[in-house]
Amino acid sequence: MSCGRVWLSPPDVGPTERAALLEAFDSNWVAPAGPDLPAFEAEVARVVGVEHAVALSSGTAALHLCLQLAGVGPGGSVLVPSFTFAASANPVVHLGAEPVFVDSDPATWTIDAGLVADELARCARRGRIPTALVAVDIYGQCADYQALRASCGEYGVALIEDAAEALGSTYRGRMAGALGDSAALSFNGNKIITSGGGGMVLTDDAGTAQRARYLATQARDPVPHYEHREPGYNFRLSNLLAAIGRGQLRSLDHRVSVRRAHFTHYAEAFADVPGLTMMPQAGYGTSNCWLSCVLVDAEFGATPEQIRLRLEDLDIESRPTWKPMHRQPAFAGRRVIGGQVSEDLFARGLCLPSGSNLSVADRDRAVEGVLSLAGRGYRRVSA
Repeated sequence: MSCGRVWLSPPDVGPTERAALLEAFDSNWVAPAGPDLPAFEAEVARVVGVEHAVALSSGTAALHLCLQLAGVGPGGSVLVPSFTFAASANPVVHLGAEPVFVDSDPATWTIDAGLVADELARCARRGRIPTALVAVDIYGQCADYQALRASCGEYGVALIEDAAEALGSTYRGRMAGALGDSAALSFNGNKIITSGGGGMVLTDDAGTAQRARYLATQARDPVPHYEHREPGYNFRLSNLLAAIGRGQLRSLDHRVSVRRAHFTHYAEAFADVPGLTMMPQAGYGTSNCWLSCVLVDAEFGATPEQIRLRLEDLDIESRPTWKPMHRQPAFAGRRVIGGQVSEDLFARGLCLPSGSNLSVADRDRAVEGVLSLAGRGYRRVSA
């Protein structure tokens, strides 16, 4: 049994990524461009099933450009789920618009499509339609895009998919990242695949991709001298990091399979434990189970924080689920629609170790640590 630190979702890199990185390094295609960059874009676009991809320095940068290219700016508003990471909302504020936070559906933990429909109808009556909706594929589970697209289409609202946590997930047979008017991926170190940081804009619209690439490279015009008709950003991914991402992408299916196996094992281990309930899995798709999350009720006999501290004593990292954006000091006073569900998910939720390099022995350590607080034994059934 391992006795080292067990991390929540650490990078999982090996000889394939190392070889790809060194090959790019030795070619002297370091930055900002090089052959691995367009190759990485083409490979991700092919896997996801979209026409165009633009590799960027972060998922937040990708979401920023998706929103900007959808027309988000001063005086506008954007619907954003409250139960998410701050990066889903920060670009809205940076673009000068107003985030309006929407509660979650308890059956999926994703943005409540019914609340979205009601809010858009109210906005239409007031004559102030939001510019865009950000739908977050939370912990790898896709939002209900069929319902969201119907509402957005009725009122002319841009549908932006925040698929930062969801590469490899599906919705009604389509891959996450291909479900909005445009989408943002993240390749941060804790994601399904990593390029050591990075992100990507995905879209079927050639004009959107061209414009995103232009803005991401300082909005430099294609002339011999440096000509700029508008301000741009230094958002492009480096060729070296793209090489790492290409190496990671080759094992995407395996990484998703392992994380899903972790979720299944936790669910089986906790199935007959009063007060423990795993995150629900929507019937309309397949989650990559980026993080395995459990809800803890009073019946269990310990709080999520007590479990977290117990695991920390065992040198095992766990983490509370997302604190709702409407409860964050940075967004104090912003409008929220509902909020009770996301607050409950935060109060009762805990994320358990879920990495694709998590060993069976270390996963067992985590399960034993949780169950030790309920005074229950745990018989290993893992191979």
